[in-house]
Amino acid sequence: MAEPEFTATGVRIGKRLRSLTRADQIRINDGRLELLTSYGTEIDSAPVTAVRAAHPWFAPHDRALAEVNGTRYLLRLGDRDPVPGESGPPSVRAFLEAIRSAGARQRA
Repeated sequence: MAEPEFTATGVRIGKRLRSLTRADQIRINDGRLELLTSYGTEIDSAPVTAVRAAHPWFAPHDRALAEVNGTRYLLRLGDRDPVPGESGPPSVRAFLEAIRSAGARQRA
């Protein structure tokens, strides 16, 4: 199996006002976005071409909205990219760029 195109750990994934868990994972692999629990159980997944993701104007810099299979998730990532060797989630900007680039590869 190929290395994932994007991986973020320690992400808080919420649905509406409810947090699903605190240390979730986001992975983009083979053109698919996967939302996983800290144990690796799938919460939701979809092809990146079917995912809508954005940084809402009303939210702090460390949050992104993602609509996967018609369900909206609030993702709390880091507000900055971690230093190499430092653990922690990448920034919202890195996540959105990974979604865009994976989607462009799928369309091409």
